[in-house]
Amino acid sequence: MRNRINIERSLIPYRFQIVLGREPYEIEIKHNVKKDLYTVGLYHGNELVAVEPVIYGIPLFNDMYVAGGRFPCINIVPWDESEEATEVNIGNFGITVFLTIDDGEAV
Repeated sequence: MRNRINIERSLIPYRFQIVLGREPYEIEIKHNVKKDLYTVGLYHGNELVAVEPVIYGIPLFNDMYVAGGRFPCINIVPWDESEEATEVNIGNFGITVFLTIDDGEAV
């Protein structure tokens, strides 16, 4: 099993602190009910460095990665370890589809 970022579905929208790759960040989770689309905002310090949609199997923040500490040096991938899901939606996000940390280490 890969490491996961636990999402408190009942708190969405909300923001929380997390350490990713030994660096402190804040993550903000939002949900667009009309489109059933989740987004993740990434903050480093007080700066919003990125907002991305949560798309199944696509690593977050990879298209924007810039060396220098603004982005985590790990991959965060929306994934269902049973591999039954093919999308992220209100019925599975935080239940079977999790933000997994692909850092090469399993729990």
